[in-house]
Order: sequence, then C-alpha cells, then structure tokens
Amino acid sequence: MKGMIVLYILGINGSPNEKGETYYLLNEVLRQCDGCETEIINVGKCLSTTKNPFCVNCSVPCNKSCYKGTDLETAYNKMADADAIVFGSPVYFGSMSAQLKALFDKGRALRGEKVFIGKPCGFVTCGASMFGGQEATIAAMHASALVYGMTILGPGSNEFDAAHLGVCAVKPAKDDSWANKRCASLAKRILREINK
Repeated sequence: MKGMIVLYILGINGSPNEKGETYYLLNEVLRQCDGCETEIINVGKCLSTTKNPFCVNCSVPCNKSCYKGTDLETAYNKMADADAIVFGSPVYFGSMSAQLKALFDKGRALRGEKVFIGKPCGFVTCGASMFGGQEATIAAMHASALVYGMTILGPGSNEFDAAHLGVCAVKPAKDDSWANKRCASLAKRILREINK
C-alpha cells in the first residue's frame, strides 16, 4: 500500500555465539511481528570494530570518539531508528553477557541526549538449567534499559497471560515450549504497543 508506514523492530543479540540460543529466541519474537521490518544485530561483532570493546570513560562527557565510524555507531543509529527493541543475552554468572553490558556502557552519550526515552523494549534470555539465573539476567537488562529511560514490556498479552519479567528459556530453547509461547506473547505485546 502506498504511503504505508512500516514499523521497524530491532533484536540485539548480546551472545558471543552469533546463531545460538539467544539468537533463536530473538528470531522467534521477531518472526511473529507480522508486517514489520526486523533485524538482529550481534553486539560482539559491533564491538570488535571499536578500538576498545569496553567503556573506559575516555571522555567526560562522552564524545563518542571510541566508536565513531564503526559498526557500533551503526548499531546505535539503528537502535535510535527502531520502533521497538528486543534485547537478548545468555545467562553469564547470573547476569547479562559482558558484550551486552558493554553496549549499554558505551552508549553514555546517547543517554545524555535522551535518545531512547520512552522506546519500548522487551527481553529474552536462556540458561543451561531451570532456575539457572534467567530472571536475574532479565532484571539486569531491565536496570540498564531503565537508566536509558526506555519503556519495558513484559511478555504478557491478552492472548496469553500477564506473564513475568521476560522470556526465560532453558537450553535448548527450541525444545522449551513454554519459552516459545512467551516469544509469541512478547511479539503480540510489542505489536500492540507500537500500533497505538
């Protein structure tokens, strides 16, 4: 349809395993966002193009010099353009991966510019065992998103139930039927939010 606005939903894969469990969950959410343009970015690949993959507070205020002209700058621009973002991380010692934490840390300038205030976001994670730190990992991602002023969406929807903090899976995620239902519910919630 001419003149129709296509919504853009971005998946942020914080796993060093580019096509692993986290990617699977992100893809499950995004493939159910009918009519939207979707994309998954791997944070580790973006960070590998920067001089230092972690924030070392090289300038105050942040002048973005550590990632100007890199894939990380492109990722931040896509995050700014997205109508919604789904963040994903494996469970690493009860929290998010170092890669995803670095993405949040290195974006200090964007926080100062209020780029992400009100941007809807959801979360997925996968651990090796049931009760293996999934909710703690989601809570850590929530905290970072809140510091940016983002609007957190849980995976609850009218088609399913009120849900919990985010999509929490047990490895292998493709065999976790509960997590796959949560992915579908999160997709519905995102679509409802961005189509208001």
